[in-house]
Amino acid sequence: MSIAIAIHGGAGTLARQQMTKARERVLRSGLETALDAGLAVLREGGTAMDAVVAAVMRLEDDPLFNAGCGAVFNEVGDIELEAAVMDGYTRAAGSVLGVSRTRNPVRLARAVMDDTPHVTLGFGAADAFAQRIGLPQAPPGYFHTETRWKELQEELERRQRDAPTLTDAVVGQGRGTVGAVARDLEGRLAAATSTGGRNGKMAGRVGDSGVIGAGTWADDTVAVSCTGHGEWFVRGAVAHEISARMRLAGQSLEDACDSVVLGLLPRIGGEDAAGGVIAVDARGNIAMPFNCEGMYRAAVDAEGARVVAIYRPA
Repeated sequence: MSIAIAIHGGAGTLARQQMTKARERVLRSGLETALDAGLAVLREGGTAMDAVVAAVMRLEDDPLFNAGCGAVFNEVGDIELEAAVMDGYTRAAGSVLGVSRTRNPVRLARAVMDDTPHVTLGFGAADAFAQRIGLPQAPPGYFHTETRWKELQEELERRQRDAPTLTDAVVGQGRGTVGAVARDLEGRLAAATSTGGRNGKMAGRVGDSGVIGAGTWADDTVAVSCTGHGEWFVRGAVAHEISARMRLAGQSLEDACDSVVLGLLPRIGGEDAAGGVIAVDARGNIAMPFNCEGMYRAAVDAEGARVVAIYRPA
């Protein structure tokens, strides 16, 4: 069987006219690094789960993306991270919410799956569990980037003026989630997603990334990782909806993804429901649709075709 992997660094990119060649090179390099980390695992015979965790860890360690050390702040200036993993072969899943000290929340989500009887752990208890099992912790300063702090101050100032809050896609602060999906040599599928959430979110807010079936899903038909305005992805149970349309309605991977991202989301949420997904099916086909200006993404499909892209083809 052939391997396949796709990753994303978030939907809602800088507008084309704002994207410099230098910044695009750095962003593409970050995507390439994460893609290659997961691809190396698969080529060495590793599992799809090992591959998606390896890829997402690289994105969590890159301050350009809104996960791990590059996460946005909530409205009181704190970091609250979310992550989830799901194994399509076993339907095992793990997720964490409101993490603030664990360097790589995706590793913690996998530990919840592997080492506890639960699916989800949250906030201080999740960090305490991570510390207890020896996952690397970090002081608050590790997660503080000046770019994200400035974005928060701008958002708070807009609120004080009672001005409309610009969407992430408009102001170029999207990069709202990172994720990976993969198919390994045994034909097993897996998905992983990690995020810092939305800039200026209410303290304690939970988005879709750590909600199994909303932002993350994997079974023996498809693996899905989502990015976008999380409230709408939760309301649409988007990741699971794609699987349901394939399993129950007989849609192809491409048709299922397009009908949800380009049809369902705009219908239930309008312009607010901007975002996209990455997905891989049991044959190693890959789909990466989005309904906004761009989505940071990269993939290698079962035929070996490689793509790294930000915007739609010109």
